[in-house]
Amino acid sequence: MRTSICFIAVSLMSSAGVQASPRSDVFEPLPSGAITLKGGLERELRLSQEGWILGDVPYHAFADFFRKGTPQFALGEMWGKFVRPGCMFYRHSRDPRIKARMQEAVADILSTERENGSISTVPVAEQPGGRNGDLWERKYVLLGLEGYYADVEADPRVLAAMRRQADAILEQIGPDPKQDVLALGWSPNHVESSTLLEPMVRLYRLTGETRYLDFAKYLVARGGALGSDLVQMAHDKVPPHLMGGVYPKAYETTSYFEGLADYLRVADDARVYRAVTNYFALVRDRELTIAGNGGADQPYHPRVMGEAWGDTAREQTNPDIKRMMETCTGVTWMKFCSHILRLEADASAAEAIERYVYNGLIGAMKPDGCGFSYVNLLDGHKVTNQGWGWKFSGKPVTCCNLNGPMGLAYIPHVAVMQAAEGPVINLYNGFMAQAKTASGGDVRLEMATDYPLSGAVRMQVTPAKAEAFTIRLRNPACSDATVVRINGQVVPLAARPAAYLELVREWRPGDCIEIDFSLRCKLVKGPRGVNRAGDGRVALVYGPVVLARDERRDPHFNDAVEIIAAADGTVNARRIDPPPTGARLAFEVPTRDGPIVMTDYASVDCWDGKNRVRTWLPTNRCSCPKPH
Repeated sequence: MRTSICFIAVSLMSSAGVQASPRSDVFEPLPSGAITLKGGLERELRLSQEGWILGDVPYHAFADFFRKGTPQFALGEMWGKFVRPGCMFYRHSRDPRIKARMQEAVADILSTERENGSISTVPVAEQPGGRNGDLWERKYVLLGLEGYYADVEADPRVLAAMRRQADAILEQIGPDPKQDVLALGWSPNHVESSTLLEPMVRLYRLTGETRYLDFAKYLVARGGALGSDLVQMAHDKVPPHLMGGVYPKAYETTSYFEGLADYLRVADDARVYRAVTNYFALVRDRELTIAGNGGADQPYHPRVMGEAWGDTAREQTNPDIKRMMETCTGVTWMKFCSHILRLEADASAAEAIERYVYNGLIGAMKPDGCGFSYVNLLDGHKVTNQGWGWKFSGKPVTCCNLNGPMGLAYIPHVAVMQAAEGPVINLYNGFMAQAKTASGGDVRLEMATDYPLSGAVRMQVTPAKAEAFTIRLRNPACSDATVVRINGQVVPLAARPAAYLELVREWRPGDCIEIDFSLRCKLVKGPRGVNRAGDGRVALVYGPVVLARDERRDPHFNDAVEIIAAADGTVNARRIDPPPTGARLAFEVPTRDGPIVMTDYASVDCWDGKNRVRTWLPTNRCSCPKPH
C-alpha cells in the first residue's frame, strides 16, 4: 500500500494582509475526555492533581476576599487561578473528586455576588476599583466560571452569573462618560486591565450577544496599555522588552495577546493578526531562554523583579541575573503558543511548548507536586517562593503556585489535536486518544514511548473501518535523522526538523507507526549579552532536554570545563542507566580534564535553599563568578 508523504508549510501572513472573515482554526483540541496520558508526563499531572488541585489549597479563603475585601492588591485573582486548572484537569481525567471540588468552589463564589451583579472584592459604591486590581480580579472570576461552564458542567446559573458580571463591567468601563480601561490598574501602564479581552471574547462565543463583542473591540482599539499601543508595536515588530514603556511585564502583556489571538476567531482584523503572529515570533526569537521561558531583571528592568521581558534570549548568561523566568510568564506563553498552533498549524509553536514543558515548567514544580517556584534561575539557587502572594495559616500561596498547574493541564490539551484531514500529533508521550478521520469517523490512537529518554515511539492506529485519511506527526527540531515505519516497512522521506510530516493512506485497524527520532547530546554556545562576564559559556542538551550540573551530586559543579565535542557540536556522552535517584536523565560527559556527570535541569532539586544548579557552564574562555 502506498503512503503519500508531504510537509506542511508554516502558515504566515499573506502578502495582501487581508482576511475575508474571522479566522478558523486549522487544528482544534480534542473534545473533553478524549485523551488520557500514560506514563511520562502523566506523573507530573498526577502529583499536581493530588498535591494541589485536591490538596489543602485554601480556596474558601480565596472566595472570602470577595466578602471581606483584600489586604493586598489583586488577591481576588486567586479564586479564578485555582478553578481554571482544576476544570482543565477534570476535562481530561473526568475525576469525580475534582468535579465535586469545583462545584463547591463555584457555589462559594456565586454566593458573593453583589447587588449590581458583580463578583468583586470592591464594594459597589467604590467600583470600578483602581490601584487594587479590580478589573484584573474580575477577569479571573470570569475565566474561572467560563472554565467550569465549558469543561465541568454547562450550568445555566453559571452562564447567567457570567452575563451579570460582564454587564456590570460594561456599565462602568468604556468611552465617555464611563471610565477608560487604561485609567485603571495597579501597574504603571495598566496593561492588566485590558486582559479582560479574553473572557469577553469567550462570553461572546457562548452567547452571541454583540455587546460583548463591541466591548472586545473597544479593548483592542485602546491598544492594551497606557501610553503604549501594544497592538501597533507588535505589528511594527518592536522588540518585546521595548513594548509597554516602563513596564514591559511579560505575564500580563502575553495575557493580552492571548486575548488578541482568541479575538481573531470572532473579528476580521488584519492588523491584529499581524500583531499576534509578530508577537509570537518576537518572543520566540528574542526572549526564550534555553529552558523555554523568558524575562529577567538584568540589564533592562531590574525594578520589575525578573518578571519583565528583557531581551532574555541574548541576556540569559548574564551572571548578574538574580530573578528570571516567572512561572506565570511561562504558562501564559504556553497557552498563547496553543493559540498559534491552532490558528497557524505552526510546528515551531509546538516546539516552544515542548521545550518549556520538559525544562522550565516541570523544573519549577516542587518534587511532591505541591506548588511551583515563583521565578527560576539557570545558574544558582534555581527556585524560590519569594514573590507576590499571601500566607494562609502560615501556608504561602503565590500566583505561580496557582498558575503552574494550568501549564500541566495544557499538556494533554495540545498533545493530540484534530485537523479536517485527520489527527495531529504535537507531543510525544504515552497516551490513549479518540480522534476523527477525514470523513468524521472514529479512530483510536494508542502511543507507547519513553520519549525524551529515548527517541523510540510506537503508535497503534485503529479506525472504526478501513479509510483514507491523514495523520500528521511533528518532527522535533532536535531530530535530524528521523526514521518512520508503517507496519514494519520504512517510509522513504526527507524529514525536515521542526516541521509536520503528513502520512496519507488508507488506514486499517491494527496499523502500526514506529518512529525513531535521532536524539543526541549537543553543545550549545552561549549568547553574547551586554555583560562581558557572561561570554564564553556553553550548555548541553539531549533532544529537547536541557542538562545541568547539580551541586548535590557534584561539589565542582561551578568549575570551568572544556567539553569535548565534534565539529557539528555533537558530544559523545554516555547515558547513565539507571540515572541517580531523583533524576530522569543523566550522562557522563567527556571534558579535557576527565568526565563530569550532568542530569536533566528539571530534576535538579534546589528546594532546600542550599543546593545550586549550573546550566550555562563556564569555560576557560570566560570569567567564572560564583552563581547566586
